[in-house]
Amino acid sequence: MELHQLEYFVAVAEEGSFTRAAARVHVAQPGVSAQIRRLESELGQQLLDRSGRSVRLTEAGAAVLPFARAALGAVASARLAVDELAGLVRGQVSVGMVSGCSIPVMPELLAAFHERYPGVSIALREDDSDRLAGLLGEGRMDLALIGSAGPAGAGLQTVVVADEPLVAAVSQADPLTARTRLAVGGLRDRPLICLPRGTGVRAALEAACGRAGFEPRIVLEASALPMVAQLASRGLGVAILPASAARAREPGLHVLEIGRPPVRSRLELAWHPATATSPAAAALIQHARAYARRLEAGREPAA
Repeated sequence: MELHQLEYFVAVAEEGSFTRAAARVHVAQPGVSAQIRRLESELGQQLLDRSGRSVRLTEAGAAVLPFARAALGAVASARLAVDELAGLVRGQVSVGMVSGCSIPVMPELLAAFHERYPGVSIALREDDSDRLAGLLGEGRMDLALIGSAGPAGAGLQTVVVADEPLVAAVSQADPLTARTRLAVGGLRDRPLICLPRGTGVRAALEAACGRAGFEPRIVLEASALPMVAQLASRGLGVAILPASAARAREPGLHVLEIGRPPVRSRLELAWHPATATSPAAAALIQHARAYARRLEAGREPAA
């Protein structure tokens, strides 16, 4: 059994296609097929069902897949350890950040990473959380800060860096200023201002409204939380904001808690362990894990 056989097997399992897997590992398709057949012959079991339009795992393949991923991850970690000792971590990492995020998580994380690994260049891209998660799964991005309201996407690993309730904010002229708390059902038919679809805040709002039996009436969208707050302060609707964003709110806003229990959204650092395997990417993920542990412990992130 050879490592490249495991790499090809993982690629086919994740892509569901020999053609896409061959493009991913930069090997001709016949070579990928031949190496996987040798792996199956050595294990004495068929790992992939090739009978349909897409390639699927057999029962044996599903059992082998996590061990193949673990083996590849262990090799990447070993390479990283050697490269760190020799000061040879080089290359480029691709990093994503949910659009409109105003908390300092990503700048702090990347500044500390650059100080430790000056030989690694960083490419940063902003997008919505759904698209960033897709890019991670496709191997086109190494790490991303995404918003979430539910379980992580398929295959992704995450660490939570922020988890807070959502609140409603209205102008001082709104009748809701007589209240300090609002049930989710109290948002029914109200004009709402929120981040776009694909963000954790929007997903959390839509999920909470769905559980209450209605669809939120979104009248305005903005890609940045300060703009959401500004629109509400001008009387254009009810802003849905994370509590931390509301604390830095526009003058003239009245803030209400939403729901009991509260509606929550999260910010998570996410990566796909099967695709972020270069020494530079492994170093970034290791750094992100340590950063998240420091946040959880309540300590200031170290540079």
